[in-house]
Amino acid sequence: FPDTDRALVLLEEYCKKLRKPEEQQLKKAIRKVMGIFKSSLFQALLGSFKKTATRRGTISHTSLPVILACDVFGCPKD
Repeated sequence: FPDTDRALVLLEEYCKKLRKPEEQQLKKAIRKVMGIFKSSLFQALLGSFKKTATRRGTISHTSLPVILACDVFGCPKD
């Protein structure tokens, strides 16, 4: 899913900024989230959710991974 790829890019950019020793625990946690986003189980669940939500008319093109990344870390302007 391209939206997940975008979220991974945002998370990776944020991780690069975490250089202080006290930020390494956060960096490790973000890397775990990135691993989850890359997992086939997450991709399958996301695809299922999008299909269901689209059928119900609750979303049209909403991206959960990008929304999560932008909400937590801020979204760069395109």
